[in-house]
Amino acid sequence: MISFTGSAHTALKLKSHPTVVRESVRFVAEQDSLNASLLGPDAAPGTPEFDLFIKEVATEMTVKAGQKCTAIRRAMAPAHYLDAVEKALAERLAKTKVADPRAEDTRMGALVSISQRDDVRNRIRELEAAGARIVAGNPDAEPPIPGGAFLPPVLLRTDDPWSTAAVHDCEPFGPVSTIMPYEDIADAIALANRGRGSLVLSMFSHSPDAAREFVQGAAAYHGRMLVLNRDNAAESTGHGSPLPVLVHGGPGRAGGSEEMGGVRGVKHYMQRTALQSTPAMIAAITEQYVPGAPKHVIDVHPFRLKMSELHIGDTWETPSRTITLEDIEHFAEFTGDKFYAHMDEEAAKASPIFEGRVAHGYLLLSFAAGLFVDPDPGPVLANTGLENLRFLTPVYPGDSIRVELTVRAKSIKSEETGQVRWAVEVYNQKDELVATYDLLTENVP
Repeated sequence: MISFTGSAHTALKLKSHPTVVRESVRFVAEQDSLNASLLGPDAAPGTPEFDLFIKEVATEMTVKAGQKCTAIRRAMAPAHYLDAVEKALAERLAKTKVADPRAEDTRMGALVSISQRDDVRNRIRELEAAGARIVAGNPDAEPPIPGGAFLPPVLLRTDDPWSTAAVHDCEPFGPVSTIMPYEDIADAIALANRGRGSLVLSMFSHSPDAAREFVQGAAAYHGRMLVLNRDNAAESTGHGSPLPVLVHGGPGRAGGSEEMGGVRGVKHYMQRTALQSTPAMIAAITEQYVPGAPKHVIDVHPFRLKMSELHIGDTWETPSRTITLEDIEHFAEFTGDKFYAHMDEEAAKASPIFEGRVAHGYLLLSFAAGLFVDPDPGPVLANTGLENLRFLTPVYPGDSIRVELTVRAKSIKSEETGQVRWAVEVYNQKDELVATYDLLTENVP
């Protein structure tokens, strides 16, 4: 497998390599994109969102001298706020001291090389030729250190982003961004999506309605979307810094794939195989009990056995317990759960689900535990939770329940503890499955 981060041009060369094509090598690419940031229609000058927008765009232009794949290349604002955005950004960028990175008061250093600086200059000229104009910064300014690959932050502006098509296609990989107007949310969505796929898009808004409309219209074209406002600014990692649990990647020109993304990201690097067979064979191969696989009924209570003494499929069958109307009413009074289906016979019968008053689901869980738990100290140290709970069949007064507790899986956690995952199946007197869930316990290995 090949994982690549870089330019779309280089990614294309790698993906089309004869060996990659011939051997069907899986290729994960996270490549350049014209990421956008949007000033919401409610974020007028003077609002916290306006100030956050200005700060974030300036930061994304100058961090790493703009040489990062998540940098904001297109900054969009309502048409009637664009002059204010230009003025505020120009003033903030003017305070960015570009100099020797060893100096404490330096805020931005040089680009990675002279050739990189020259390439950024060429991209700026392309944008100018297409109709954008420089409103802050001089790309031809003399470097603070002779011979250095320095370039001050350069802000461009286009008043007609639909005619200036290059702003959506050409990426200067340096401290460069272009501001542009939008007319309404629909126009903003279309402009954001015009970039043909990006890693990240941010929106600065305190309006839930505007955010909902914009995100629903633009989400398919962007790998990650951040809605930033006064409520989350203090704890946000910002436009260009994804958290490890988030998907970092994007559609279209951004590479069409993912990096990181927690467990999802790890799966890119795993070979996965589909397994088909009988439940018994799948349980044997995977060493995990699956529904339908053979159970081995044991005579010794499993809570009396260490984890190493338990086997996948070992099953403890409990006696039955009858659920009475008094049980239901006592549980309702004791817990305060007086939902109509448990307490009102006529209302319960009128329901399309029930035939009359029914037992609480959590009453069934409590009674199930009472049926299968062995109370004395032993190898089972603690109940750490349950997962995948489903209530499948209503239980009425006079019905009885029993439990089959089966070892589903085992895993070692340390020298002193392990985890047993139990399949818990609760049946009624008709052998109908009433409830099912996975019980997790800490056990002595």
